[in-house]
Amino acid sequence: MAADDSIIVQTTDLTKYYGKQIAVDHLTFTLNEGEIFGFLGPNGAGKTTTLLMLMGLTRPSSGEAVVCGLDPVRRARDVKRIIGYMPENVGFYPELDAIQSLDYIAALNGIPESEARKKIDDLLDLVGLKDEAYKKVGNYSRGMKQRLGIAEVLIKDPKVLFLDEPTLGLDPEAALNIIDLIVRLKEEHNMTVLLSSHDLHQVQRMSDRVGIMINGKMVAQGTLDQLSTEKFGLGDKTYSLEEIYLKYFREG
Repeated sequence: MAADDSIIVQTTDLTKYYGKQIAVDHLTFTLNEGEIFGFLGPNGAGKTTTLLMLMGLTRPSSGEAVVCGLDPVRRARDVKRIIGYMPENVGFYPELDAIQSLDYIAALNGIPESEARKKIDDLLDLVGLKDEAYKKVGNYSRGMKQRLGIAEVLIKDPKVLFLDEPTLGLDPEAALNIIDLIVRLKEEHNMTVLLSSHDLHQVQRMSDRVGIMINGKMVAQGTLDQLSTEKFGLGDKTYSLEEIYLKYFREG
């Protein structure tokens, strides 16, 4: 692959088989610096398997991927140092408060205690949990836990975030808080985000571009305007992401 500092993630014909079953089928896409890329598709489409390959947690059957110039197969440890991954269900020690939780993550990442304390204060302020810093995480709402999860992945200053269903199960206000936070990370900190979600409305509000996976294949990628033109042709009507997605899904 040609080197390009503006490309944070690039895959070429990335493929993964489990036995005879293909999970990811010759996936080719790019994620550019400072953009939010919405990764869409039904359950079983291959989104999670793709994330695992990008993080070096499973080996591709063929094809290749590059994350921040690194091969996740050959340099999995280095890749893990520069990505922040928040799974669908974030695990916490319920008896710890937010500061203790972040202290623990900082220690796991080898961050000196003096440096960690400043980072923790800044991150709790960023995610809106400064006033809840000494509250036990076991008493947090799901929305608060999601915000703390984002703080945890940010503490090591990652170059790219992989977020898996960050607003799943949240009430509208809590979901909006997460959306606003993700957008702020992009706009104020130039953070690059790969966002996997089923919530089309929220993805539309956040994403610069989207990719649609069906049966392991990336059937479309681009801005909403590009996908609208590709699927519906030129015209005066503006199509929602839901309309675009359903059109691809039904044809896929």
